[in-house]
Amino acid sequence: MKQIVMPIKDSNVLQQVQECLLEDFKAGQRNYMIFQVGKATLLRVSDIMRLKYQDIYSPDGSIKHNAYIRDKKTGKSNTLYLKPVESDLLKYHQWLIKHNLQSEWLFPSTKNPSCHITEKQFYKIMARVGDLLGINYLGTHTMRKTGAYRVYTQTNYNIGLVMQLLNHSSEAMTLKYLGLDQVSREHMLDKIDFG
Repeated sequence: MKQIVMPIKDSNVLQQVQECLLEDFKAGQRNYMIFQVGKATLLRVSDIMRLKYQDIYSPDGSIKHNAYIRDKKTGKSNTLYLKPVESDLLKYHQWLIKHNLQSEWLFPSTKNPSCHITEKQFYKIMARVGDLLGINYLGTHTMRKTGAYRVYTQTNYNIGLVMQLLNHSSEAMTLKYLGLDQVSREHMLDKIDFG
């Protein structure tokens, strides 16, 4: 049976997932940073793992304003706005220095820093977080879906912005991606004053 990966809609659950990524793994700072970058940039995990150190950091260790990449799946160019994760990236930079992880990759393997962590490795990390917290809908797309859901709800349901950030071509695709099931729709409708 195929696992259904959903966005984390509850802020308390989100906090628990982030704390688990940070505190319950040897490379917790890296795992947490992968999740934060995925959530803030809405990148697919394949693109996150391919980020290079120089995409994000200037030679002096400061954070660039934007990163420029080409999406692996779509081939489209993508501009990443990094300010939402700037303070986390600064902490991550210090962690890389402390652990002497010098690599061309932003998210190097701790066993072999000349390689980046793989999507399969990060899937196992997310599955472990799910096991530890008793959550059955976590996967590598959780961060992208969670970021998209948060943008959607915090921009007063601006589906056009979310579609653009996800590089989707239809509203229906984006709504399905956001996990807007009947319960979610009813919850939103409960807030509407129909007069």
